[in-house]
Amino acid sequence: MGYHPRFKRPLPFDPYLVKDHYFPRVPEGDDASVTQALLTRNTALTPTKTEAAAIEQMVTKVKKILETIMNTPKSNIDIHEVQEVGSYKKDTMLTKSNSADLVVILKSLPTVELVMSLGQKIVDDLKAEQKEIFGCVSRPFGCEIAGTQAIVKLHITLFPSNIPLLEPDLHLPAIILQQNLAMIRHARWFTEYCNQLTSKVLIRCLKDMKRRAEGWEKFSVWHIELLSHYSIHQTLDRHPLPLSHAFKRFLQLLSTGILLPGSPSLSDPCEKMFTLNECYDDETADAICASAQTMLRVLCHGGINTILGNDPKGVDITTDISIWNGVIVTPLERVFDTEEKEEGNPKPVVQEQQQQQ
Repeated sequence: MGYHPRFKRPLPFDPYLVKDHYFPRVPEGDDASVTQALLTRNTALTPTKTEAAAIEQMVTKVKKILETIMNTPKSNIDIHEVQEVGSYKKDTMLTKSNSADLVVILKSLPTVELVMSLGQKIVDDLKAEQKEIFGCVSRPFGCEIAGTQAIVKLHITLFPSNIPLLEPDLHLPAIILQQNLAMIRHARWFTEYCNQLTSKVLIRCLKDMKRRAEGWEKFSVWHIELLSHYSIHQTLDRHPLPLSHAFKRFLQLLSTGILLPGSPSLSDPCEKMFTLNECYDDETADAICASAQTMLRVLCHGGINTILGNDPKGVDITTDISIWNGVIVTPLERVFDTEEKEEGNPKPVVQEQQQQQ
């Protein structure tokens, strides 16, 4: 994974990719306060033993039922394979997020009725084993098996060669099945390249920031994982960066506009034809960049606990003015004016940004 070769513009300046003799500087060292804040937040965000046990138990039971269906001759639901994916597989789940993801690869073309039949079969078998309340809800990605303590999401897909056989008005949309199939590639890549403790701590904290930060609502978790891996491992000597440096570098990469349209961006290791910034419209990419710039300024003035959510005051620095040792940090305005664009201007309206700390 790296910058996509088709970009002709120079890459943004990255101090972690420049040899010291070009820009002599005092080594930063590991920032103990930032590291400790990240570790503390990670502990608070990690599911409790009770939560983890409930999810593990639910996943085990659902997988067992699916395996029984797979091994049943002449079953009306023909399953080829079941794969664990998502944050459950990657061990980056957040507390109070009691859901796990499974991708179910079918041999037969999936209709909504077939998927709901599969979900109801699982619910009936769960009820027969345990006298608890279970339910099945249809979702765009497939269906959701809900218990009192945990939820298992079934993402339905097919072999890629069978996707052209889908009929739009009869089967699940091809785009949904392709996205579900991509979840398997993402989980495999993560397991091979991003399965270290530092990566998991950083990703868990960033996923929580995504839930709270203004403008990060549409920030892809997959892209958070890719950029986290890049921030930690893409160095001159191939030695991973300390956690505090990786966190700062992640915000620096976003702040330089790595997701903005036309900027040099990273290629997706699972989708070689695409770069990360091709997945966002102008407003979304701008919002992610602006929020990261504001957070980076606050980080430079010692506001790590507020950024991570460790501060009990709960100040949203991406929307509210904050003061750090006499320095006023004002959230940056967006460059792209959505209202004017909606009024008929096909191009984004660029406004001046003159924000001072």
